[in-house]
Formats: sequence, C-alpha cells, structure tokens
Amino acid sequence: MSSQFDPEALKKLQAKTAGLRIGGKGTQRKKVVAKARPGAVVEDKKLQAALKKLELSALTGVEEVNMFYENTNVLHFTAPKVHAATGANTFAIYGRGEEKELTELVPGILSQLGPEAMNGLRRIAESYQAQQGSAGSLGPDGVPAVAAEDDDDEVPELVEADATPKIDEVN
Repeated sequence: MSSQFDPEALKKLQAKTAGLRIGGKGTQRKKVVAKARPGAVVEDKKLQAALKKLELSALTGVEEVNMFYENTNVLHFTAPKVHAATGANTFAIYGRGEEKELTELVPGILSQLGPEAMNGLRRIAESYQAQQGSAGSLGPDGVPAVAAEDDDDEVPELVEADATPKIDEVN
C-alpha cells in the first residue's frame, strides 16, 4: 500500500504547522497549579494531640499575655489561647504575638513588672530625661530659647472696676 501525497500540499501543511510546537526541546513546560498545603492544619492537629497527651485544660478569661525579654522588649499576646496543667507547672500559650517596646505598654503593665524590667524602665526614663535636658536649652525649632524675664511669672495686680455701666456710656 503506497500513499501518494502532493508535494506542494505537504509543503503548505509543514509551513502552516511550523509555528506550532507540541513537544521537544525548547517547549514550555506544563504549569503546575499550586494546591493549598495542609501543613498548617496538620501542625495544628499535632499540637492539639500533644496538648491532649499532657492533659492540659483550657483556661478561659485570659485577655492578654506579656513575656518580658532581658532587654526592654515585650512579647505581647492579645486574646491568646491558654492551656495549663498546674500540677506539672506547664502552660501552653498560642496565638498571634507582637514584639513591642516596654514604653508602648507602660500604663497598664506596671503591676506586672519584675525587678529586672523595672531597672530597664528606669534606664529608659533616665535616658529620656537626659535627652530632654539637652534639648531643654533649645526651642522647638532647634534654635536656642530666649530667657524669659522674671516678672512674667508674677501675678498681675488687681484693678477695681465698676460692675454696672452708666446709662450715658451704653447709649
């Protein structure tokens, strides 16, 4: 069985398909669609299984957790999930933690500070006062401040005035 092809038709067909490349060297590879990784879910399940092994129970009502570093930074958790086994002195705290400066949390955190953190806060306050002392001789624009006269601080003298205006003055 012999097939007969027209050589011109073959050339036209080859010219038409010359731009199309189905495979071979230099073709683009098939794109792989990225699937959601189950890593976080698996990791969370492993964490829950480990907490169950330690017989930790959930603590409710914990609004925030602060962990103090040796420097003046604090790891601050707002609304964390806390599990505890008080008999084993084991606590698990997880959630989104933010690293903050001690000065950002100062008003509400003073009752939680230990002696080391109080010393760190004292050092921050001293450095702040030193900065204010050196900047105290300068005005707000960085220009040296002009000394005020002494009599500006005194209370002005009282002057008596009539409480009722006269009729002639009103009209």
